[in-house]
Amino acid sequence: MRIAVLSANPRLYSTHRLIEAGEQRRHEMVVVDHTKCVLQIEKKNPIIVYNGKELTGIDAVIPRIGASVTFFGTAVVRQFEMQKIFTAVESQALVKSRDKLRSLQLLSRAGLGLPRTIFSNYSRDTEAVVSMLGSTPIILKLLEGTQGLGVILAETKKAAESVLEAFNGLEARVILQEFVEEAKGADIRAFVVEGTVVGAMKRQAKEGEFRSNLHRGGTAALITLSDEEEDAAIKAARVMGLGIAGVDMLQSSKGPLILEVNSSPGLEGIEKATKKDVAKEIIRYVERHVEI
Repeated sequence: MRIAVLSANPRLYSTHRLIEAGEQRRHEMVVVDHTKCVLQIEKKNPIIVYNGKELTGIDAVIPRIGASVTFFGTAVVRQFEMQKIFTAVESQALVKSRDKLRSLQLLSRAGLGLPRTIFSNYSRDTEAVVSMLGSTPIILKLLEGTQGLGVILAETKKAAESVLEAFNGLEARVILQEFVEEAKGADIRAFVVEGTVVGAMKRQAKEGEFRSNLHRGGTAALITLSDEEEDAAIKAARVMGLGIAGVDMLQSSKGPLILEVNSSPGLEGIEKATKKDVAKEIIRYVERHVEI
């Protein structure tokens, strides 16, 4: 099988591991930089041009689309879908997962636990908006933020109002969320492949930091999920339509609370924490869906 990994950087750990795992299972693996693809669209003839030549002979695609290029990356994935080529992450699921507000609405409708979240249309009455959460501290998140960037902890209502007012003045979309104190600066990343949790880790924020992202200096350790946590992760991935997903959640007195469902979860943290070959599980998932 000839499998293309859509990645703008072949040196990334996740890209390298997918190539390695695919080759170990005797597939021809190629890296395609989706940002350099050119799409030709005409009646019943969707073509992808890469490095000046039509890209052909691809049996399956594993998208690794960065958040900053979601629009064009999704268009490339859609072009492969129009060619009836299997994509490990579907274009519509990718779009849904990148819209944080829409994601939370879909997860809420499905009955999954979430931190209480407030969103307004640049309301001038910041005091009333902040008061809707009822307690402090308060988390403020940019809807376009990734890897912990654009996330602020406001210790008081006045601080939250000032930050919200500043974001509103810049016309930056932001959500407010309750701070779950019992999580103690930690969250869980469950890696789901085709309805099964293939690995899970607990990420702990470094001292003096509330964001547990590994990119922000957090540490990761293997964790065994409770049945409730495992069910929540699997359901969250299914609601978003994702065959591959990194589901981030908090442990709380109310049960697991979903923070985000990531459509391009990194492999480095989960593989090192769990000592599991997650890349191989992704390749096996592709194998189950492609007939050669």
